[in-house]
Amino acid sequence: MPSIFNALPGIEVPVSGISKSLAEMWASTAAGGGAAPAADDAKATQVNFVLHLGLQTKTDDALVQFRTTLAFAKRYPSRVVVLCPLNDDAGATEIKAKIYGECDLGKSKSDKRCVEFVILSYPRAARPHLENQVSICLSTDLPLYYWAHRFTTSVKLADYRYLLTQAKRILIDSAIAPADAMTFPWPRPENVRDLVYARLLPVRQSLGQFLSRYPMDVLCSGMNKVTVAHGSAEVAEGRVLLGWLKDRIGKCGENRAEFLLDSSTNLAPTGFAVTFAYSGKKYFRWRGNVADGHAQFEADFGTGETVLPASVSLLPPENALSEAMFF
Repeated sequence: MPSIFNALPGIEVPVSGISKSLAEMWASTAAGGGAAPAADDAKATQVNFVLHLGLQTKTDDALVQFRTTLAFAKRYPSRVVVLCPLNDDAGATEIKAKIYGECDLGKSKSDKRCVEFVILSYPRAARPHLENQVSICLSTDLPLYYWAHRFTTSVKLADYRYLLTQAKRILIDSAIAPADAMTFPWPRPENVRDLVYARLLPVRQSLGQFLSRYPMDVLCSGMNKVTVAHGSAEVAEGRVLLGWLKDRIGKCGENRAEFLLDSSTNLAPTGFAVTFAYSGKKYFRWRGNVADGHAQFEADFGTGETVLPASVSLLPPENALSEAMFF
């Protein structure tokens, strides 16, 4: 199986000549009639973005995350550095580099969105020099965002202190990260964002918009249990959705409701269900399936039954990145 470095697109170049090679790449693209950034527009770069593909990343997975990052960077022109650690380096000591670039034309020739990738493969022996090389590859005076994908342990990731302290946001997907990733004492824990929470934005908005029509005392009175059920494909999403509800209504008046997570076998793999149970006749039920996009609200808070069809979805990966980074 090829290494993820070899599987990713790009032109291999000397590490010492990355900047020169990028300039030559764009000059060659322009000479061939392709879309390239103008020499004086600093490539219109908006952000620095580091995608760190951990040792658990397989080649197919690496390509998926590369394409996700590329789709994001077409909306937010970026200088992207992709880090590819070597699992079996056979005593290697050198860092290898690739470069890749794309420009998309908008409604006019002057409306160009360009993205540059620098892909670095590094063995354990080169690890002490990695942060210095990354800093050279990044654009100065632009915010840095860091996405750690499929790392093996939180402790090992914590060694990348430059990235963890300089990044404006640190992106972690708790569905595939080590169990302690969201509670680990990172150098700047306030900057850590969970991509699972970001993916759930449409679900959180739909639930929030429906429930906001009722006064909090009406929602809370008599509540004794909140249950979130999830299908087999949405384990992390169910856990995070329950945490969001607990944060919003965890102290519902003086009646502290019980919060339960149900790995339901009665739901489709991509299904969700939220239930509020009350001591009286009130009830609230929401059920949805991401696969078919259909959901339904059923509720009676003492003013009559409401049944409302709705849609349900999760954010696409590139949109989840921007949600976690900027909001």
